[in-house]
Amino acid sequence: MLPPIMTISPAGLRQALDQLAELRESEATLDEAMQRIASSTAALFGVDATALLLVDRDQVLRNVAAAGPLPAVLEQLQVEHDEGPAVDAFDDRQVVHTDDLATERRWPAFSPAAVGRGLVAVLASPVPYSDQAVGVLAVLSSASHPWEDADREAIAAFTDLAALLVLNAMQARERGRLAIELQGALDSRVVIEQAKGVLIGRHRLAPRQAFERLRTQARDERRPLVEVARAVVAAAQRR
Repeated sequence: MLPPIMTISPAGLRQALDQLAELRESEATLDEAMQRIASSTAALFGVDATALLLVDRDQVLRNVAAAGPLPAVLEQLQVEHDEGPAVDAFDDRQVVHTDDLATERRWPAFSPAAVGRGLVAVLASPVPYSDQAVGVLAVLSSASHPWEDADREAIAAFTDLAALLVLNAMQARERGRLAIELQGALDSRVVIEQAKGVLIGRHRLAPRQAFERLRTQARDERRPLVEVARAVVAAAQRR
C-alpha cells in the first residue's frame, strides 16, 4: 500500500512563509537562507527531498541547497542527459510536475535513469530574476505523487521568496560567495544569448538548438561555454 499523500493546509503554508520571511531582516547569509528554504519546503510538503538549484556560468543548474539524498541524483542526471523537469521549468519559466517518472514520456533518457536511482516524482518551479529565470526550486519524491493545485501554489510561493532573497543579495553592498557566482552566471548569459542570436540568424536554428550547438562545441573543444560564445560573437562582429 502506498503511503498517504500529505495535503498542504493554507494555515501550514502561511506559517512556513511567515517564518521564512524573517530571513529578509536576519543576518543569515544567502547560503544559509537558501538552505533554510530547502529544509522548510521539504518539511511542508512531507516528501523525501527538496533541491534549490541556481544556474552556473555555463548555464547549468547546480544544487546550492538541498534536503535529502535525491537532489544529487536530479542534478547529475539532468547534466548527463540534458533534459528533465527542472530543465524544462528553467527554460520555459513555468511550474513543471510529473506524478510518476516510470510512466513519463517527456524525458526519454532522464526518466528511466531517475527511477533506477530512486527518484519517481518531481514538482519544479523556476526562480525568477528580472525577466529571466536564475534557478529552480524542486520537490522530490521516491514514490509516485499526484501533485494537487495546492502543491503548485505552495511551491510558487516558496519560489517567490527564494527569488526575493536572491534579489536582495544581488543588490546588497556586501555580497557573499553565492551572490558573486550568480552575478557571474548572469553576466555570461548576456554573451551566450548574443551568440545564440548569431547562430539563429545564420543557420535558422531554434533557440534551444543554438544553445546545444554552443554547448557541444564547448565540450568538444574543452573550453568554457562563455568563452566559445564570446568567440562566436567576435567572429560575427568582424564580418
